[in-house]
Amino acid sequence: MGSKLAAAKIAVWSGIEAVIADASRPGVLAAVASGTPGVGTRFRPREVVLPARKLWIAFAIGASGSITVDAGARRALVDGGKSLLPAGIVSVSGDFGPDDAVELVGPDGEVFAKGLVRHSSDDVAGWAGRRSEELPEDVAAEVVHRDDLVVLG
Repeated sequence: MGSKLAAAKIAVWSGIEAVIADASRPGVLAAVASGTPGVGTRFRPREVVLPARKLWIAFAIGASGSITVDAGARRALVDGGKSLLPAGIVSVSGDFGPDDAVELVGPDGEVFAKGLVRHSSDDVAGWAGRRSEELPEDVAAEVVHRDDLVVLG
């Protein structure tokens, strides 16, 4: 069932309706196609469709670690469409390098986003809570750039 739900999640994020139904039921495909109630569980497509690259980030690659952020950073990422900067980072878990996928965790302990990180776990952990101007001059301030971030909802 877990794999069926995962497939349905990918479908709806792609803008496609999905139905999980009993394949042994006679006429199940016709019933699903006609919209007959009670045939299975119907998953409606999301209004905002993710581009292929963001689908890949969200569902095709495994996370190598996680970054816990404070409430302000979570708000900036979810509501403001911003990139993740070191100032909003509370802690780092796992061993990852540049371009690895990481899960972003809110103050409540829930994963709310996934993205490709630009720096190693050691660097990110050392920069946690620091302002951009406190980083070395030759370092990109973004830990996870908005273009490499998928907010999961």
